Amino acid sequence: MPSNDARNLLQIAVPAAAAGAIAVAVSAAVAGGKGALGAAVGTALAVLFMGIGLYVLQWTAKTLPQLFQAMGLMLYMAQLLLLFIFVAVFKGTSLFNGKAFAVGIVVTTVAWMAAQARAHMKAKIFYIDPDSAKSDKPEKTGPSS
Repeated sequence: MPSNDARNLLQIAVPAAAAGAIAVAVSAAVAGGKGALGAAVGTALAVLFMGIGLYVLQWTAKTLPQLFQAMGLMLYMAQLLLLFIFVAVFKGTSLFNGKAFAVGIVVTTVAWMAAQARAHMKAKIFYIDPDSAKSDKPEKTGPSS
């Protein structure tokens, strides 16, 4: 992963994980150990899904830019489908608190999206390729006589 992408991922994942940690602490205070476990599972799932999604979208943007929008839509549908499958499998579980799980996912996802929007606004992305602008200009070789 190029350093720019890794920096972008750090600027997004760290605030999301911090928001998830706060959700775990609040869930632990409200619902006890099962609440903390539910929020931790929700946070981990949200960070995992969003992180993989960001990586796939960055790869698609670099290798197949014409498929970027379609890949984004397909990726978000796949994430929702996987989340629904996970919720369906663990619907009646007594391993963790379901409400705390939902709070962990929602808080982490909202924090991820806000951090991603902030990172994108702060990124210095060229809209003109500086290398192509240099090659179009004629070069001066010396003083003209």
